[in-house]
Amino acid sequence: MDAQTFTSRHRPSDSRSENEGSDPGKLPDGAVVSVRGSVVDVRFSGNLPDVHSRLLAGPVVLEVVEHVNAVTVRTLALVRTQGLARGDTVTDTGKPLQVPVGRATLGRVFNVMGETIDKKPPLDAPTLRSIHGPPVPISEQAARREILHTGIKAIDLLAPIERGGKAGLFGGAGVGKTVLLMEMIRNMVAVYEGVSLFCGIGERCREAEELYRETKQAGVLGDTVLIFGQMNEPPGARFRVGHAALTMAEYFRDDARQDVLLLIDNIFRFVQAGTEVSGLMGRFPSRLGYQPTLGTELSGLEERIANTRTGSITSVQAVYVPADDFTDPAVTHTFTHLSASIVLSRDRASQGLYPAIDPLESSSNMLSPRIAGERHYRVARAVRETLAQYEDLKDIIAMLGMEELSRDDQRTVHRARRIERFLTQPFVVTEPFTNRKGRSVSLEASLEGCERILNDDFADYPERELYMIGRIEEAEQRHRDAAAGGQSDE
Repeated sequence: MDAQTFTSRHRPSDSRSENEGSDPGKLPDGAVVSVRGSVVDVRFSGNLPDVHSRLLAGPVVLEVVEHVNAVTVRTLALVRTQGLARGDTVTDTGKPLQVPVGRATLGRVFNVMGETIDKKPPLDAPTLRSIHGPPVPISEQAARREILHTGIKAIDLLAPIERGGKAGLFGGAGVGKTVLLMEMIRNMVAVYEGVSLFCGIGERCREAEELYRETKQAGVLGDTVLIFGQMNEPPGARFRVGHAALTMAEYFRDDARQDVLLLIDNIFRFVQAGTEVSGLMGRFPSRLGYQPTLGTELSGLEERIANTRTGSITSVQAVYVPADDFTDPAVTHTFTHLSASIVLSRDRASQGLYPAIDPLESSSNMLSPRIAGERHYRVARAVRETLAQYEDLKDIIAMLGMEELSRDDQRTVHRARRIERFLTQPFVVTEPFTNRKGRSVSLEASLEGCERILNDDFADYPERELYMIGRIEEAEQRHRDAAAGGQSDE
């Protein structure tokens, strides 16, 4: 709001007199005393509303974030404050910000306040729950660490995701991030009979619409909930939409006792929204201008993602790295919560190696002999060593050619190129565009295929026969079909 509008709509400070002598059982009304962007101070004559209480100033929804003094609260606006002025009446609803939960939310799109934004009829008498839930106590969390199998070879083999854990997805535009997320949604529904929840923090309107349309076309919308705090919304909406999404996810984990896949895009924008709010509230900035409460705010969100005895919330979070600086405070604080890092490579995408997961940059804490098993650990390590040796030889190949390599190095290159192509995979969600039937591959099949390639069982196979297949047996079938076709032509 500009200064001219603010001044022209100034109201006298005694504008609350009309509320005096009202029903003592009614919650007291307050009055706006200052507006600074999305931060609004409100003065009350009676008892102050609790922190996290939901206030209404006409169409403007406010949330109490702190008590300034004995008569004033500081609030955060979840919608635009345009038109709000000093002296405007503010009503305390006596309740925190709530969102609907339950199976009725499946297939719908919501905003941070739990309102449907998909142009369909609103929910009929929904069950509401506060967005500010506590994390699961340690005594109620499942102590056993388990791997959540996604059916995607490159992830299950080299960067397995923890059931009830957090995985970071690093990738720019055009490298297949949305396709990968949608395939994970589909596999969660098909394999685990669970539900998926997509939380867009600072999403562009165009991206949100495209995701909704693609989810519907892929046939997984009926088991998915979408909630957005869009880029053009105030920082308060972007700051709270993650909590709203977690509240919806917690219902399916705790009440419906299902596994939930929570996809967050982008966790950096949550931190960014917190920085904006902190500056508007007048807090002294911390390192690189971030809010001093960065660690606490991020932990309050991340620690609610947990694995219990009855269900789990497994999160895959897109993480933006500012200026590729992995020492940035927002990135380092996020890394402390992640159990797996999945890196998408633009170079691999340009070669048509989809999913474009970088096998050398991706990693997981779950890939240890004690958790994943001795065989899984051994095969994954051998695959990485082979691919790393190939990466070191690429410069020599580019300058001198394959003929200048030793016999052992040539065999290593052949193995690595076949492994790269075996780790590609056709997805169900891309069937309409590629005309390739999608495949979901078990971990056992992935391990068997990689072991056989490392043992040179496919040394005489053309590389293309291992490209875009599921199980390794499909390469054998392709080879037989090609041989039979060649004989018939003769």
